[in-house]
Amino acid sequence: MSLLLNEICEQPVVLKALAAKNAVTVKTVAEEYRKRGLDGIYFAARGTSDHACVYAQYLFGITAGIPCALGTPSVITKYGAKMKFGTDLVIGVSQSGKAEDVLEVLKQANSQGCLTVAVTNDEESPMAREAKYHLYCAAGPEISIAATKTFTAQMYLLALLCAELSDNDDLRAQLAGIPDDVADLLKYAPPALEAKLVRYRYLTNAFILGRGLEYPIALEGALKILETNCIKMKGAAISDFYHGPIAQIADGDLVIVISSRGATSDDDRMMIDRLHEIGAEVFVITNDEELYKSEKFGILTPEGGKYTVPFLFAVCVQVFAYELTVIRGIDPNKSKVLKKITITK
Repeated sequence: MSLLLNEICEQPVVLKALAAKNAVTVKTVAEEYRKRGLDGIYFAARGTSDHACVYAQYLFGITAGIPCALGTPSVITKYGAKMKFGTDLVIGVSQSGKAEDVLEVLKQANSQGCLTVAVTNDEESPMAREAKYHLYCAAGPEISIAATKTFTAQMYLLALLCAELSDNDDLRAQLAGIPDDVADLLKYAPPALEAKLVRYRYLTNAFILGRGLEYPIALEGALKILETNCIKMKGAAISDFYHGPIAQIADGDLVIVISSRGATSDDDRMMIDRLHEIGAEVFVITNDEELYKSEKFGILTPEGGKYTVPFLFAVCVQVFAYELTVIRGIDPNKSKVLKKITITK
């Protein structure tokens, strides 16, 4: 089995262990958040980790009513700004825990006496040591250039914290069920996608769209496909795509649409209809059986939960990226440009 596919397939086991490994820390952070009277969250991250934070930004807003900011670490490291974090919980997220600019955000927040949390896959990393609390991905070594299991682990840990802060039993139950849902998906997704993606052997560019909780998965899907297959990909929010970017779509262009049954499904269908009018080829990733059956190209995931189905979509786009490398004869674990750990300052 390919290294990348092997790491993708480890996700059910990784996700299943996260709650028990981090339960005490999650509860302690939530208790201190309330005791301090905090009312916001400031995230600092890069790349894939940033996409996990976008998911959390939506989830905290939807279930807990907590406003979240996506940080701009360079205002500290390049412009020397002194941020006023006020009553925010400051969370730094990094697979390696070595992101220097994210680390500087945590240092500045600590100097102001803020509540700080690091989410990393290394308990001895600089970020894990700097933050007051550490949430541990416990994903084991991730060697493939494309982050997979650490991405969903980051999402899961942030969702666990969200469930605790919102005291949301529905979210807790959905999180408990997601490892088995991912395992079920992985039983059929790799061969199913390989068969469906043969037509994209010579793909040179595509778009991937989603809205709300699906938007960060569109961003992450674009990153996974472009970094493994070296093709031009763009992830975007469906709501923003109307405001100019849709003008780039030409007859025959591939547009992947991530759609779940729920709050944004009407908008998803309107976009799909518009793309068909233009002549684009639409590939849907969805848990909506009716939508799946109505489209010529796509894959149907397990139902999942309204808050956690993005995990299933994330795994789908990972497998999509991997199977495309098989079809195109590319080794996804070698790159002339990319490195596994990228340090920005």
